[in-house]
Amino acid sequence: MTKVLVVGAHPDEADMYAGGTAAALAREGHAVKFLSLTNGDAGHFALERITLARRRAKEAVRAAEHLGVLEYQIWDTHDGELEASIEIRKRVIEVIRDWRADVVIAFHDDCAGHPDNRAAGRVVRDAVAFCSVPNVVPDKPALDRAPLCLLMTDYGTGDCHRHDVAVDVDGVMEEKLLACAAHATQFFEFAPFERGFLDQVPPEDSWPERREFVLTHWAEFMLAGDPMRPALARFYGDEHAEKVRHAETFKLAGYGRQATDAEIRRLLPLFGG
Repeated sequence: MTKVLVVGAHPDEADMYAGGTAAALAREGHAVKFLSLTNGDAGHFALERITLARRRAKEAVRAAEHLGVLEYQIWDTHDGELEASIEIRKRVIEVIRDWRADVVIAFHDDCAGHPDNRAAGRVVRDAVAFCSVPNVVPDKPALDRAPLCLLMTDYGTGDCHRHDVAVDVDGVMEEKLLACAAHATQFFEFAPFERGFLDQVPPEDSWPERREFVLTHWAEFMLAGDPMRPALARFYGDEHAEKVRHAETFKLAGYGRQATDAEIRRLLPLFGG
């Protein structure tokens, strides 16, 4: 069994950028945990912080159920105030060690975009550097070996993301879309408000319309584009790759375990023979 930890900065990000991969792994009996380093309490145009944080925590529970994620941990750090501090680094080391993570999926640390996302990427990079060093956070047993680290995309990573590993998520798209939709404060309220299409949000009782709404407005994180095809072919073969409609891709981090394709296949047993 592979143990996977996905670290985002806000509740809903692991679902949107790696939810299909998480669902596919969970379906095969592997253990997946999501960690959000903030509580997301800034992400709304009407709700105040405490109310929003509580609501987002409940949304995360529902999303985890759709994906088969075993744990969805949310830290009580204010949205917009995340720093890659030594204190936060030590807490992330503890989580990686407690989970005994074989694979860690995190944000890029050196791109444009949300400061919290970049800070989350930096703190994971720094934590992984010490996760197998016994004298750092000595009360938690160190890992025997650093985990494989993959970097997921987000809105700021267009110029620095690389499609090194691609996962076909066609078979779990319903689970991913249901998980995203569970984060209603973001997909049906805050993001539509900020992006100017709040008046287009479908009614709550119309799942086909809400499903299409998410697919349409977040297509870049749902659909398999042409730049992803070489990586899909590398792991699935040319014939399979051409048929994939929905995919998630990851850049191999420059830190953590430097794995061969064979080891990636062993740690992410999703690619068939």
